[in-house]
Amino acid sequence: MVDRTLDALAASRVETAYAAVSPHTPRTRERLVERSSGGGRIGDGAERTDESVEVGVVDTPGDGYVADLQTALAEGPERPALTVAVDLPLLDGPAIDAVLDAHAAVGSDSLSVRVPAARKRGLGASADAATRYDDGDEAAGEAVDPPDGRVPTGVNVVGAIDGAGDEAVRATRDARLALNVNRPGDRRLAERILAGECDAPTLPTGGVEWLGEPGAAGGGDRS
Repeated sequence: MVDRTLDALAASRVETAYAAVSPHTPRTRERLVERSSGGGRIGDGAERTDESVEVGVVDTPGDGYVADLQTALAEGPERPALTVAVDLPLLDGPAIDAVLDAHAAVGSDSLSVRVPAARKRGLGASADAATRYDDGDEAAGEAVDPPDGRVPTGVNVVGAIDGAGDEAVRATRDARLALNVNRPGDRRLAERILAGECDAPTLPTGGVEWLGEPGAAGGGDRS
C-alpha cells in the first residue's frame, strides 16, 4: 500500500513526499527508509514511470490521525500541502494532479475531497467513515451518513495546521478516490479492479469528474 501510494505520487506533479510514521508502525518505517534510500519498486499494476518522488520520513508520536498530521505538517512540507492516506490502492498520478488543480481553481486555503457514501457501497466497498459522526447512535452500531451523504476520501489539501483559513469541498464518484482499504473485502475488491476482472467495477483513467460546484466545508458541493 505504501509503495502504491508513492508510485502514484511519483506519477504526479508532486516532487517531494513526507511520510508520517509512528512507534506503532516500525515495519512501515523500515520500508519507507528503504524506499527513500533508493530501494523502491513499482507496485504490481501501478503505472510505471521514469520519474521518482523524494521521500522524507517524519516520526510522529502515534497519538491519533489529527495529532500526528499536525506533527507531520509542522516538521515537513510548507503549506498548502497535499495529504494522502495510504489506504487508497487505486489512486494514480492523474487523480492526484486533478486534486491539485481543483485546489488551485477554488482559491481556498484548504480543500476537502469527498465521495458519496452510497457510491462506496455501490462499488462493494466498506463505508466505515460514514459512521464517524456525532448525530448517530454508535453505541447501537447504527451506521449514520453525514448530513450531505458524503464522506472524506483521505486526500486533502491542508492550508494551515491550526484550522485557520477557509476550506472548500469537492466531491466525486471516481473509484480511485472512493475505495479505501479498511477490511479484507476492500483489499479483495481492489485486487479484482486492478486485475481488470470482467465483473469488477471499471477503473477510471485521466482526470477526475467532480460533482457540482465547489462548496464550503459545512455543506459540501452545491448540486
